[in-house]
Amino acid sequence: MLAYEDLVRQDHVMVSYPDAVRVDLVEQLHGRQVPDPYRWLEDTSDPATIAWSAAQDDLYAAARATWPRLDGFRARLSELHAVGDVGAPTWRGQRAFVLRRNPDQEHGVLIAIDSDLTEPDGMERVLIDPMAIDPAGTTTLDFYSPSPSGHLLAYGMSEGGTEQAVIRVMDVETGEIVDTPIDRVRHTPIAWLPDDSGFYFVRSLPDGSVDDDDAAMHRRIYLHMLGADPELDELIFGAGVERVTYFHIDISDDGRWLAVSQSRGTDARNDLWLADRHGTGQLVAVQQGVDALAYLTVERDGLAYILTNRDAPRWRLCVADPAKLVGGAGYEAWRTLIPEDPIAVLSSFGILDGSELPRPLLLAVRTRHAIGEVAVHDRETGAPIHDLALPGLGTVSAFSVRHDGVRNDGGRNDVIEARGGHEAWIGYTDFTTPDRILRYDATTGLLDVWAAPDGLVETMVKVRTHHVTYKSYDGTDVRMFVVSAADRGNVPVPTVLYGYGGFNISSQPGYGPSILAWVEAGGVYAVANLRGGGEEGESWHRAGMRESKQNVFDDLHAAADWLVEQGLTTHEQLGIYGGSNGGLLVGAALTQHPEKYGAVVCSAPLLDMIRYEQFGLGANWHGEYGSAAVPAEFEWLLAYSPYHNVHEGVPYPAVAFTVFDGDTRVDPLHGRKLCAALQHATSSDRPILIRREGSVGHSSRAVSKSVDLAGDMLAFFDANLRG
Repeated sequence: MLAYEDLVRQDHVMVSYPDAVRVDLVEQLHGRQVPDPYRWLEDTSDPATIAWSAAQDDLYAAARATWPRLDGFRARLSELHAVGDVGAPTWRGQRAFVLRRNPDQEHGVLIAIDSDLTEPDGMERVLIDPMAIDPAGTTTLDFYSPSPSGHLLAYGMSEGGTEQAVIRVMDVETGEIVDTPIDRVRHTPIAWLPDDSGFYFVRSLPDGSVDDDDAAMHRRIYLHMLGADPELDELIFGAGVERVTYFHIDISDDGRWLAVSQSRGTDARNDLWLADRHGTGQLVAVQQGVDALAYLTVERDGLAYILTNRDAPRWRLCVADPAKLVGGAGYEAWRTLIPEDPIAVLSSFGILDGSELPRPLLLAVRTRHAIGEVAVHDRETGAPIHDLALPGLGTVSAFSVRHDGVRNDGGRNDVIEARGGHEAWIGYTDFTTPDRILRYDATTGLLDVWAAPDGLVETMVKVRTHHVTYKSYDGTDVRMFVVSAADRGNVPVPTVLYGYGGFNISSQPGYGPSILAWVEAGGVYAVANLRGGGEEGESWHRAGMRESKQNVFDDLHAAADWLVEQGLTTHEQLGIYGGSNGGLLVGAALTQHPEKYGAVVCSAPLLDMIRYEQFGLGANWHGEYGSAAVPAEFEWLLAYSPYHNVHEGVPYPAVAFTVFDGDTRVDPLHGRKLCAALQHATSSDRPILIRREGSVGHSSRAVSKSVDLAGDMLAFFDANLRG
């Protein structure tokens, strides 16, 4: 292996990047010539790709060996991750299901707590420990759903980061698997029948069952009865729908009302149906062909609650009589219970209707400029009563309410009559506070800590967070969190700017070991709330998607300018980081304005926007980006596609691509192709590297693997932003 210094000439021109042949491949698309010189890198089985990747591995290892603070960052990240974490409980009667990771554990462990108390100190039993199943740490628990009685648990696990899960059903008391495993599943909803006899779920079609040879993209809703052959499950909904359709399923506690929503990929609209299972069972359209989102659940009071952004970009909550909806009543039957807030975005709600309460209450969860809040309302009128005093300017990371059950005669499979409760559990986190679970008791009005991670966070410096507003290029106000040491001083320092800006996903405060380790090392970390996200509602999302995608990039560039103008950093000391859609963001940023950034970490990115639909889950994302098959949309995509906007002789910033071989969402080919293009084109001595990792995917991973990845990221920024 060559020493890293041997790869750079004294005249600062990188000369020893691995060979990457530029093929003369030019396509005619909608009257435009579109070169694709590195298409061969799409094929992971091509010997040339294998050899190139192996050489890039050597180059990356040689570069990493020169980063002076790598070991220090990894050690500190290990300490900060060792605090552990805990999730909100899912209650079934007096049994709580909680996902918790202790400081010494690699993955969260699902436990059951049996208790008559309101404190988590009852009898605990481990249900699922991913490390006990796979000591290598490459198997993840993707989802779980306890049955109404709490006696059974349906859950999905996948291997190697693929997110291709298998559903199993466990007897909670014995730990035994009591049903046939079901494959061909990704992150499906599970809607249990009230007597624990089966559940509705979403499954892909088997290979060879459709003409387009892409059966995994064809999803259907099935009803699975325990003990039955999954291949004979009843098809409930979805026959004949488009290949990239997603479904959501909800069933009322009494099992009478089944709600189904359908969307094409990640389109910002859905169709909604409701069925009376005690009547005809026929699904009747509640919303169809409307450019809006709506999600329906029938609660214990017999009303349909509809959370929607229809005529309310920041969302509102409506109620309706479900019998009238299945009888054909239209939109006029929706009555607004909680109207749209002019500033805050309504994200979820929960009902408290225990017999201990003088009147039923409704808790509403909102975000106000990306900061979480919870308000108490009268359930019948929607009138606000008071806000809960959360610990700080942070995020409501989880929310659940309790359904106290009354068993009719103690039998294992009897229907549980849900009668509500008087408590709610609220996850809270901010940049310096790990997730903790607060319990709100509506009988006393008290909000206290129900569960917190076992470890303690002791930062080496006092950390402060500023919530600032800056102007984007078109004059739009954009908000940003700036995290730094309280005594940072006025000297510009290395700064990392993070952004996402897409899919209606908000960038909110959250405990970040990487953020704290970077600030402790003397840096500044900024999180920008770019258009395309959900921080300001659906209008904010749509202002950064499809033909308006350039707004997202402009918002990031403007954030960079603001950080420099305020004296926090310089362009040479400014790094940008993003993953997935955020990888597209920083890929576009470095090709549009390479002079603004000193270093870039581009993780699991989308970068070839002309061919993105042909790989991974790309076909699902037409609604967000557009399709290269449509001439007008092709022009949007080509205008910013990072791979197609690389120019020779440009001094590009230092770039590290991080890709994962198990990634089934975004194919690693994107990182390979742009890496090769930049290595060929750059006139700078700043490194262009790619970090390849096996047995992990786009999302969940073991803590040690997270530490390794984050340690590399921080050490790369440190080495390339400090001069």
